[in-house]
Amino acid sequence: MNARITLMGCAIDNLTMEETLRTVEGFIEAGTPHQHVVVNVDKLVKASRDAGLKRIINDCALVNVDGMPVVWASRLLGKPLKERVTGVDLFEALMRRAAARGWRVFLLGAQEEVVSQVAATYQRKYPELVLAGWHNGYWQGEQEEAQVVERVRAARPDLLFVAISSPKKEEFLGRWQAAMRVPFAMGVGGTFDVAIGRVKRAPLWMQKAGLEWFYRFLQEPRRMFRRYFIEDVAFFWLFIKEFAHR
Repeated sequence: MNARITLMGCAIDNLTMEETLRTVEGFIEAGTPHQHVVVNVDKLVKASRDAGLKRIINDCALVNVDGMPVVWASRLLGKPLKERVTGVDLFEALMRRAAARGWRVFLLGAQEEVVSQVAATYQRKYPELVLAGWHNGYWQGEQEEAQVVERVRAARPDLLFVAISSPKKEEFLGRWQAAMRVPFAMGVGGTFDVAIGRVKRAPLWMQKAGLEWFYRFLQEPRRMFRRYFIEDVAFFWLFIKEFAHR
């Protein structure tokens, strides 16, 4: 793995998609727990306000960037990232590789009808895929959470995909990754909805132009307005502060 860079206080691994996949393969061969996270504008803003989240991100074994504004910022700050590695694309690539390599997969999160549909969809898509199990993302209290953790541990997956909101998924993995003993655990947010076509991704030209966020805003303007136009404005102040310090 290439040396990490630090961007706005968070560690980021400067890797291409293929380098990321090779790194994950090494984690699975090692067999010890590794946590992954993707950072975007929203997560960098949250981490700037939440020391616990920032610590979890910086402690992760693998950190990718999902968001062209962060890639652009890295270039302006003299720390150019090689490539944007989105959570959706990495999930798809790992599911394909899992089927080819016989890796065991556990799906955790989202509503029951969503996670079960993801399981069925990928079993049809990749008949060789070994699904160790799946469970929805709704549990209450420490006792029920511990039962979910035990279910994952007992299934002995090589890959764990956690589709719950941020920062809950990062905090969940930060608490339980060692106990679950999963070689590679990745938070995937809303990826399950995209995987089954419930949420459409932006056209490729919009992805390449860094306008995927705007496409999401057009899909859910009321929900996304606060995030993109109020909360995430703080990203520009983080950038200006680091640029001035540099």
